Amino acid sequence: MDLRHCVIPAAGLGTRFLPATKALPKELLPVLDRPVIQWAVEEAVAAGASEMVVVISEGKELIQQHFTAQPDLEALLDARGKMAELAAVRATDHLASFTWVRQEQPLGLGHAVLCTAEAIGDHPFLCMLPDDLSYGTVPVLRQLVDAHKEYGTPILALMRVPPDQISRYGCAAIAESHGRVHRLSAVVEKPDRREAPSDLAIMGRYVLTPDIFDALRDTAPGAGGEIQLTDGIGALIRNGAVHGVEFTGELLDVGTPAGWLATNAMLALQDPVLGTVLRAAMEVDNR
Repeated sequence: MDLRHCVIPAAGLGTRFLPATKALPKELLPVLDRPVIQWAVEEAVAAGASEMVVVISEGKELIQQHFTAQPDLEALLDARGKMAELAAVRATDHLASFTWVRQEQPLGLGHAVLCTAEAIGDHPFLCMLPDDLSYGTVPVLRQLVDAHKEYGTPILALMRVPPDQISRYGCAAIAESHGRVHRLSAVVEKPDRREAPSDLAIMGRYVLTPDIFDALRDTAPGAGGEIQLTDGIGALIRNGAVHGVEFTGELLDVGTPAGWLATNAMLALQDPVLGTVLRAAMEVDNR
């Protein structure tokens, strides 16, 4: 099974974080000691991927620089004896190999995935949105890869959400279930709570087969001229089996200011050094 590629769409404008993201891509906002995009790449590597296909847009070149060797910085750190920092900087250069794909217009997630067709070729591949950080014993992508090994179909990450939240997500209709693995009969993009076929939301992690590219080419643009990945997956369901996995663990939001702050605080509290600093700061604020 060839699952060495992972598509990471990172072409969005990051408007929720303005003005912080006026010049800085939101994917480079730090979560503790490394940027959001690095957490995503590390999860993909832990799932077995070795080739990252990152979709960027104009102004996102700083993401590419983060994973490119910086000889001047490395020489300076070496000269100053900052060996731990040097090792951390060099590690980003060797996490994986990278292909950088431009999305010239913001035409939706489905269009972003379609832009990677030439880079992916005739292979199944992982796809993940870096707006959520996997937290748990087994990374979410790894769980999807394990399911794909068993079923050989496209696999979606699913999470049960309260009925009043399902309209925020794509939603899966279920044909049959085997424990935490479900065969899907349809997918619906952001349904009204009264029309949602289930409480299973589609989260930003996928294993996709190369026929998704033909499905996306045949997908008509929706609102705003965007091509929805959900619509492409719906076409796959009509032509064959697609499964979803209710994953264990959590996906921590880093795509909104409130979620990003909460995730940083949660992870900092678990760090032996940062946790002490944060607790002390909170005690000062509560005096």
